[in-house]
Amino acid sequence: MNAGDIAGRIADAMSRIDAAAARIEAVATASSPAVATDDGLQQRYDALRREAGAALRELDAMIAEIEA
Repeated sequence: MNAGDIAGRIADAMSRIDAAAARIEAVATASSPAVATDDGLQQRYDALRREAGAALRELDAMIAEIEA
């Protein structure tokens, strides 16, 4: 594998990481559902936000490692 191939693979991976980060960020920063009368729904939503936040922190750490 030559340097051009490696650079292309890295660029592709970074594009996928950027897309994933955008999706995770959208979930992590989304506002609460308008109707939160269902406690189960609110609990699932809160769990999803925590999971998205954790995924975003993990992604940030991976990007920092790649950039180092």
